[in-house]
Amino acid sequence: MTSTTPDPGLVARLRAAGCVFAEDEAALLEAEPVSPQEREAMVVRRVAGEPLELILGWAEFCGLRIRVAPGVFVPRQRSALMVDLAVHATEDSTTRRVLDLGCGTGALGAAVFARIQGAEVWATDIDPAAVACAQQNLPPDRVLLGDLYDPLPDGLEFDLILANAPYVPTAQIRNMPPEARDHEHHVALDGGADGLDVQRRVIDQAPKHLTPGGVLVVEASQEQAPVTASLMREQGLVAEVHHDEELYATVVTGTAVGIPG
Repeated sequence: MTSTTPDPGLVARLRAAGCVFAEDEAALLEAEPVSPQEREAMVVRRVAGEPLELILGWAEFCGLRIRVAPGVFVPRQRSALMVDLAVHATEDSTTRRVLDLGCGTGALGAAVFARIQGAEVWATDIDPAAVACAQQNLPPDRVLLGDLYDPLPDGLEFDLILANAPYVPTAQIRNMPPEARDHEHHVALDGGADGLDVQRRVIDQAPKHLTPGGVLVVEASQEQAPVTASLMREQGLVAEVHHDEELYATVVTGTAVGIPG
């Protein structure tokens, strides 16, 4: 396989616009099967600050091309730690029913589905735009519109619940990169005063939706993680905090040992 060097002029334009990974972005834009005029229109959009993923129409996550859509939370590479922990947690499981809670694009569910043979993946989101997007990345009949667990069929239990719920404190949204702050719906970002409003609701309701031995996987900031773990322990879950320095990721897992569904 031969590699080509991106056009230096394009790299310079992207770098001048503040693109930290200008070379990588230039290569992705040049690889798109479009006309020169269409590519130039894409470059103009990127230079103006539009997220690259929206311009391309997809984001790479855990080796997959995940369809993205305007306003929908774009999967972050740090969330790959959630997928790794989920796969490890289900190595000895036989049922492997999975819930991607507050799914956004459905990237977490899609990555787990790709790595766990026979996984039955469900997903929910309160944002209609997110549901429509996730239905392109997951079995559409199992992607449901509604608040957290509310739209799920009665009595459905899960071996694994992944929840990348919004955890940015409201006052800090204004400090986020403009690609997120200006292009993603705030319902996917705003975690309330301390960033944990949605997490509390996820954790409070998790035990009645987990099978015995089922695992809840929640992303958090490093500062929030001890509180998230404490919330899990209050619900009878066995909590553990995981850090990945390379990914700048922090994830808290809670196992429903001895808790009936």
